[in-house]
Amino acid sequence: MKRRNFIKRLSTAAGVPLALNGIPIKVLAGHSPMERLAAQGTNGNVLVILQMHGGNDGLNTLIPIEQYDLYHSRRANIALPFKSGRRSIIELDSTLSAADQVGLHPDMLDIKSLYDTGKMAVIQGVSYPRNNGSHFRGRDIWFMGGGPDDYFSSGWVGRYLSKIYEPLIYPEDFPNEEMQDPLALEMGNDVSLIFHQDDNIPVSLSLSSSPGNLANLIEQLEGFQDEGIDPRGLPPEFLNNTRYGREMDWILSLEDKSEVFVERLFDVYSRAPESKVTYPEVYPFNVRSRNPLSNQLKLVARLLDGGGPDQGVKTKVFLVRIGGFDTHAEQVQPNDPTMGGHAALLHHISSAMRAFQNDLAHRGLESKVLTMTMSEFGRRVASNGSYGTDHGTGGPVMLFGRGVNPGMYGTNPDVTKNNIDMQVDYRQIYANILKDWMGVDEDIIANDILFKDFINGTDENGVPYTPLPVTRPIVADSTDFISRRFHLEMPYPNPAVDEVYIKFRINQPDYISISLLNVEGRTVKNITAKPYENGEHVLTVDLKDIPAGIYHVSLKSPGLNDTKKLIIKK
Repeated sequence: MKRRNFIKRLSTAAGVPLALNGIPIKVLAGHSPMERLAAQGTNGNVLVILQMHGGNDGLNTLIPIEQYDLYHSRRANIALPFKSGRRSIIELDSTLSAADQVGLHPDMLDIKSLYDTGKMAVIQGVSYPRNNGSHFRGRDIWFMGGGPDDYFSSGWVGRYLSKIYEPLIYPEDFPNEEMQDPLALEMGNDVSLIFHQDDNIPVSLSLSSSPGNLANLIEQLEGFQDEGIDPRGLPPEFLNNTRYGREMDWILSLEDKSEVFVERLFDVYSRAPESKVTYPEVYPFNVRSRNPLSNQLKLVARLLDGGGPDQGVKTKVFLVRIGGFDTHAEQVQPNDPTMGGHAALLHHISSAMRAFQNDLAHRGLESKVLTMTMSEFGRRVASNGSYGTDHGTGGPVMLFGRGVNPGMYGTNPDVTKNNIDMQVDYRQIYANILKDWMGVDEDIIANDILFKDFINGTDENGVPYTPLPVTRPIVADSTDFISRRFHLEMPYPNPAVDEVYIKFRINQPDYISISLLNVEGRTVKNITAKPYENGEHVLTVDLKDIPAGIYHVSLKSPGLNDTKKLIIKK
């Protein structure tokens, strides 16, 4: 296809995304990096950014248990019940201090499971200085990686991708043998500031198709007859070295780039097997909304797979979206605060993220993907009269993946205030992910990407930033994190004579069965078999009728199976 032909066919649709399996995608192949990539020692790790569009209500996502009565009084018409059968809040971590204890929304069971298996972290009170509660300004600030007084024309991911691929230039040097794929993929119809680069434009194609038609997509576009006005198809010379000229050069380069990227993505997608994991489709309760994340995350996993080791895309950053968080009214149902639009959204995130992690594990990709949530602001502490919440400031950020350093960062907000205080500048999270997960040098992060040292520096009041080790090497697994929350201790005393104490801890309500077994594995005493609440438990066991010998205390439950040796003397 001729360049002028392609441009005419593209028409005014430039900026609309390509689609795979019905999922619109923006293709970013920016300014960039191969020598720098090698010099930086950039690993194969991938970042998925999950945008919660509209401003998530963090207080009905993570409920401060120690302040529950005050929380309930400030938002009585939307407060979630502490104890109310199966629709009660889910106590997240019994090992935390009382001030840090939180409960999850009842529709976040899958996130509780990810936390208990060491694949989730929560950072409390994330915001930026002097948060103004504006959707558009707040979103721009989070995307550009700046402060309240900054107006950058580029985004933090765009600057990151530009820097690590220096001195290669888009479009001249891309794609190439080492990097055949878009540097980033954005799901949806918007061109986000997050991927803009200094003095350059993110590449976004106005193409949409199902996978079966991708390879033939460009040829199917409407034709064009050259009228002979400019047989070269080039812009006039006076536009050279101007912003308009660069934009025209960018448009003129779309033909080759689009064909190559479309063919590449279609090839990778076609080679990769379909997911063996069932992704959630709809909210299972009374708001029958479809899960908008499932197909997006399923597509990310399939493109990263590619049909085998090193066969998937080398794309570094993905952006997926879920909207609907601007909950001024009807955040909950008047007759049941555990139900409603916000409940459905949290269920969508929780269930889709668990399916995504399972999908990555089945494909052998779990060790290379980190997911981070973001929302432009939180909501106010007090509810309004419309069963909703108004624009606020700070809120929690959630991280998912095997590379997460699991646990809670920060403490619960003070709900006597109107807004959530900032404990963590959102750029601290960016800086630590860039350093520890993406492998970028600290000086480059401070000087070229975030324009300030958010790792070793100080805030605008001169207070040093608190260390935020939110990711860790995969070789350092989460066994210790899990064992601190789910364990059976050695019986005491041991050896025992007439009685023994059995101590265990669980981090979720479970049905616990404990038995005393002989060396042949036969049960000689059933110690307990009933439901237990999360937390630490100590049982006193009478051994007067048990002969001397070597035995084993066996604990079985859905969340913990363990055995400890016990010697009985007479």
